[in-house]
Amino acid sequence: MNPTIAVIRGDGIGPEIMEATLHVLDAMALGLQYEFVDAGLAAYEKDGELLPARTLETIERLGVALKSPLTTPVGEGFSSINVALRRRFDLYANVRPAITFPNTRARYEGIDIITVRENTEGAYIGEGQALSEDGETATLTQKITRKGSDRIVRYAFELARSAGRRKVTVVHKANILKTTSGLFLRVAREIAAQYPDIDFNEMIVDNTCMQLVMRPEQFDVIVTTNLFGDIISDLCAGLVGGLGLAPGANIGKDAAIFEAVHGTAPDIAGRGIANPVALMLGAGQMLGHLGMEQEARRLRRAIVATMEARDSLTSDLGGGGSTMDFARAIARRTAQ
Repeated sequence: MNPTIAVIRGDGIGPEIMEATLHVLDAMALGLQYEFVDAGLAAYEKDGELLPARTLETIERLGVALKSPLTTPVGEGFSSINVALRRRFDLYANVRPAITFPNTRARYEGIDIITVRENTEGAYIGEGQALSEDGETATLTQKITRKGSDRIVRYAFELARSAGRRKVTVVHKANILKTTSGLFLRVAREIAAQYPDIDFNEMIVDNTCMQLVMRPEQFDVIVTTNLFGDIISDLCAGLVGGLGLAPGANIGKDAAIFEAVHGTAPDIAGRGIANPVALMLGAGQMLGHLGMEQEARRLRRAIVATMEARDSLTSDLGGGGSTMDFARAIARRTAQ
């Protein structure tokens, strides 16, 4: 049976980069089927809901979704639609590769880092937010659990092993956050002892950021908590040319959502000039999740070859091509 995936076109430039991505997937003749559902502003304007029940039911039934960027209206509903999706489907592992591509503005060559970020707990979730009546004091609860720490660190080590990676770096702030980050680090050490074939080291988050800028080649797989992972994964994207080349996978036991991690870029929406590579790379992660790793590699090779040839690149990559020009150039190379 050909796999069917839920497709969320998204807001802003979302529909344009999704059209480009599906064009390439269709050109690869993979037999994928699509069920289109709405979320974000598009859903709100149509149904008055940011996350309609039909969308949630479709993702739950199919177990796989490809998502363009979404807008959460200010003052409406969720603090973040992405956070709501991650919590609804317990998508505990956020996997963000940062890989050097040719002909970008990247300052480094040979970067190949995967950040594995815990996705469902910690400060980023925003639990226990409160503002005092006089407006002078704001508080926030940060909760880290043994279960959450165990499964994300174990995921990182399993990913390293299956992908032939050599090293996992656990990033923390246990020197100061002795309870929350301390628990995460203690669990990480316990898990690391079960994987003697994988090198393990631990690094404080502020030093990690400095080391990423100074010697990024020392990193292979990074695993960390939610807020630190959010910051570090964007830093890694900056090493390889920016968020236009940054995909993300949100993985849970029963569902997975794949995406471009950049925003909706409303300033260029509708102009047909958006770079679709991040979402295409997210689609590549999706293919690997579906057991189509050979096809995922074929897609990534086509992207690299198109960038090497400077064929129809979008303006952010130094070219003059449109979103669909770029997509058609990549699609042609998927057959090579």
